[in-house]
Amino acid sequence: MPKPNARQRILAYLQSHHGVTAAEVSRALRVTPANIRHHLSILAADGRAKVVGERRPEKDVGGAGQGRGRPVKMYGLGDTASGDNLSGLADAALAQWLEGLPPDQRDSALGALAAHLADVPAGERSGPIVRRLAQAMARLNELHYRARWEAHAQGPRVIFEHCPYAAIIEKHPELCRMDGFLLKELLGADMTQSARLELNARGLPFCMFVLK
Repeated sequence: MPKPNARQRILAYLQSHHGVTAAEVSRALRVTPANIRHHLSILAADGRAKVVGERRPEKDVGGAGQGRGRPVKMYGLGDTASGDNLSGLADAALAQWLEGLPPDQRDSALGALAAHLADVPAGERSGPIVRRLAQAMARLNELHYRARWEAHAQGPRVIFEHCPYAAIIEKHPELCRMDGFLLKELLGADMTQSARLELNARGLPFCMFVLK
């Protein structure tokens, strides 16, 4: 088994020691403070660690006076490393919500959810299709779809290179239908899905919608 690298060791330490200074991590892991501070800055930048507080410098020897110098940063696990149960909550909420609706009302419910996500006034769904597509891609990418569009002889194609709901999409394929409603809200035109999590030439999954 490969030996854990420095950052993995730091994260393992933060897992069981919340609110520690770089100096404390340095002593525990027997790594220089400068090295620990370097790794902590990288871990904080990508969300795996974060500053959770500050500690005043300790008092002088003998307890006289207050500690001198700037407060010392205290670190803990970041949100990325701590994990969450958002996918579990979304799964339960969707199941509870949709199962409580008659089948003939589910499309309208998904459409209402798509309209809320689109967050675009009806008046902005007019104008040249190229402008609408550009505005739609901007909104979709705010929602983490990694969306782009391509011109095609039969009409524009919208490609999603990331599924924001990948963790629950197998249990809730109706979210693909919601994506179609979302595109209609953004573009003012009906779109139909032609590819669902297929692999592109680089072997990466994508979804595609085409103008009806």
